[in-house]
Amino acid sequence: MRVARTLLIVVLLTGFAGGGLAYADARGDARAQVDFGIKAAQADLWREAIFRWQKAVEIDPTYAAAFNDLAIGYEHEGMPDKARQAYEKALKLDADNDYIRQNYEMFKEVHARATGTHP
Repeated sequence: MRVARTLLIVVLLTGFAGGGLAYADARGDARAQVDFGIKAAQADLWREAIFRWQKAVEIDPTYAAAFNDLAIGYEHEGMPDKARQAYEKALKLDADNDYIRQNYEMFKEVHARATGTHP
């Protein structure tokens, strides 16, 4: 009985560790896509950057920084509705992130000036 119980605990812990590794792998894969997207944007390949950042948020839909970068890409390519959605998702995931908040506030200000609307 004691051996069976110990075996069950080991199996459960292994299962939890595997889940944690899967999450870590997803974040690492998403981070690789984000990094590739940043390099593409720096090379002025914005469509490629957006593609990579879209992949990153598909791989890890909890990655606020990836949504922030995606929003910047959308903003750069003249897609303000998509940019706003991506910024809002980033802030929903990481409401205390000053960097994301500043980017979103700047986006709203620029967009308001360009369209003659209020942010």
